[in-house]
Amino acid sequence: MDNNKYYKDAPPLIKDFIFYEQIVKGRSELTVKNYYNDLRTFFRFYKILNDRARNIPEEFGKISVSDITEKDICSVDLQTAQQFLIFMKDERNNEQKARYRKAVSLRQFYKFLTNNKHLFDVSPMANLELPSPKPALPKYMTLEQALEMLTHIDTPDQKRDYCIVVFFLNCGMRLSELVGIDLKDIRKTTASDGNEIYSLKVLGKGKKERIVYLNNACVNAYLDYLAPDEGDPDIRRAAGCRDMSAQTNALFISRRRTRISNRRVQQIVEDCFKSCGLDNMGLSVHKLRHTAATLMYQNGVDVRVLKDVLGHENLNTTQIYTHVSNSQMQNAMNQNPLSNVTNKSTK
Repeated sequence: MDNNKYYKDAPPLIKDFIFYEQIVKGRSELTVKNYYNDLRTFFRFYKILNDRARNIPEEFGKISVSDITEKDICSVDLQTAQQFLIFMKDERNNEQKARYRKAVSLRQFYKFLTNNKHLFDVSPMANLELPSPKPALPKYMTLEQALEMLTHIDTPDQKRDYCIVVFFLNCGMRLSELVGIDLKDIRKTTASDGNEIYSLKVLGKGKKERIVYLNNACVNAYLDYLAPDEGDPDIRRAAGCRDMSAQTNALFISRRRTRISNRRVQQIVEDCFKSCGLDNMGLSVHKLRHTAATLMYQNGVDVRVLKDVLGHENLNTTQIYTHVSNSQMQNAMNQNPLSNVTNKSTK
């Protein structure tokens, strides 16, 4: 999608903020689009509040914000933001998580206007309280389900798709991180004992790099994927070596010899879920990341090490996997056949 076209309805100050977040702060394309969507929704509400648009729910999403001026943006106060969050709850049925994200977007935007554009001495959103989303334990597969999934990858590009799923389940990487892997990002070195070590450079959120070491399952799947096929020799390596463009230098490519897309990877994973009967569990590509993290933690990986493997910025984000373990222990106690025994002699 052409980003310039996507933001064509944005007022100049919002465009400045979007490009600042993307270029200077290194936010992902999805993050800045979410910022824009939230701010556009807010200023649609602003226009309704100021009788500059008809308050018809069916037409809410069609209200243009291109005519929002700097004066409009500077006239917004804390009360307006609070009214907006109430409106999103009562009229637009936003859950806490959605309202939390919109409040964060407003705070970030007005922080930018205060610190970078110097339009305020103090941000009007400095005291905007965030609707705390209810913490939810991540969905994940059991070890048995993960093993079952790996035996049901019967796609036309089986070696590639098997390698993709193995990387997700062993490395716990994000979708964008897997799609962004280039051939040069995987390096082989020889240890002092003669063993070969394969490492993978991953580009995570905020363009932060981290190194993930590939285990035997990943190395075998990777080498098998790169090996020549009978009747179709060495396609992957030939494509990568003939043209070192950003497209064909990708590790995972489509049949058109271009970098595989996010959506195509999602489709591959969805098809695998269907093949092994897991398509009714609400699983997704991101749940493979949760599965990898949960299985590692359950099998003794220290939470601080897990933080670095997953590329989390702070330990609090990783702590959710310790809660998963606590929940499992609680369920185990409740499933004890003696869990509901009462003292019959007590009157």
